[in-house]
Amino acid sequence: MNTPHPRISTVTERFLRYVAIDTQSDPSSSAQPSTEKQKDLGRLLVEELLAIGIDDAHMDEHGNVYATVPANSDKVVPVICFCAHVDTAPDFTGKGVKPQIVEDYKGGDIVLPGDPSRVIKAADHPALADQTGNDIITTDGTTLLGADDKAGVAEIMAAAQILIQNPDIKHGKIRILFTTDEEIGRGVDKVDLGKLGAEFAYTMDGSTAGSIENETFSADRVDIEITGVAIHPGFAKGRMEHASRIAAAIVGRLPKEEAPETTEGREGFVHPTELRGTMDHAFIGLIVRDFDEKELVAREARLKAIVDDVMRAYPGSTCTFTVTEQYRNMKTVLDRHPQVVENAVEAIRRCGMTPKQGSIRGGTDGSRLTLMGLPCPNIFAGGHAFHSPLEWVSRQDMEKAVATIVELARIWEERA
Repeated sequence: MNTPHPRISTVTERFLRYVAIDTQSDPSSSAQPSTEKQKDLGRLLVEELLAIGIDDAHMDEHGNVYATVPANSDKVVPVICFCAHVDTAPDFTGKGVKPQIVEDYKGGDIVLPGDPSRVIKAADHPALADQTGNDIITTDGTTLLGADDKAGVAEIMAAAQILIQNPDIKHGKIRILFTTDEEIGRGVDKVDLGKLGAEFAYTMDGSTAGSIENETFSADRVDIEITGVAIHPGFAKGRMEHASRIAAAIVGRLPKEEAPETTEGREGFVHPTELRGTMDHAFIGLIVRDFDEKELVAREARLKAIVDDVMRAYPGSTCTFTVTEQYRNMKTVLDRHPQVVENAVEAIRRCGMTPKQGSIRGGTDGSRLTLMGLPCPNIFAGGHAFHSPLEWVSRQDMEKAVATIVELARIWEERA
């Protein structure tokens, strides 16, 4: 890792510390957190929160970190929460992250030194056009970076320190929540909303600076387990029903026009994330996404019809089709609490950016929190190209996110 430059801000110093800790979650584990190593970062965060004077910081048995920035206003101000997740995606390794800092970016492609075949191409990453003169943080190309969502974690931590050390910034009680296992859809499974005690919340888990999102996909997971007919291949004619071939036939029948690589905007998709098998047994894991919940159910019905049709050709084999709800579109709830988004828009504007409201082709902990009764839109954290070794974030965008958090705390107090 490059030696930190004297100009590096507190948020960047924190971010570089946090990405060095492997916190990848594991969808095959039933534990919460799914990997104990997520607690390694949780323990560090608690230590740092205590060090800046937040006395109630603690981590629960599930790896969730809770803390409070006490109110310093005489007004009755709604309690707001800022939330980020500590885990990184299972899609690509997050072990041994070696960040590099491209200082004073001049434009053009960024070659990743650990694997020169991996290049962050300006043509493929149009957001780089807005980063001229900024400091870009990437990996060496052999791991993901972890800006999703350690950028959000670092930004909340840096903002908390600013609020603690600057009592002239008036604000109500602010709750901090760091969750585990967000990347595998379990981020708030074990969050105690009663203990959290917030009325409104914000996840710092978005991308481009200035963006705020009040709508997500509705999302389910589908697990298909296939039991075939196994027999010695020398005597298999007319008798063997190979489970892996059945699984391959199902995946091969998925409509290409309903894949992530062929959809955009408000179009949903069906996406296989896992495929494994032997002669006797095979497994397909899929995620199904749509902004409209009725369309989500319709996509699952079409998927089930494909499975049933394929299975009819294999009368000796059986399969199970299990749908698990992951999260739901939060817009319906947020529309009933317009001040939550309005205050964030004003904070972004006061920090010198043009607010960009939009929808997430994905989900956040805020999706679940909102449907659990805690309205929670998503604010930018500055990262790009999530879940890949091409992931990057700029120092300046993280600093803008810190300023937005601080300004948002001030606005809630002003408007109380």
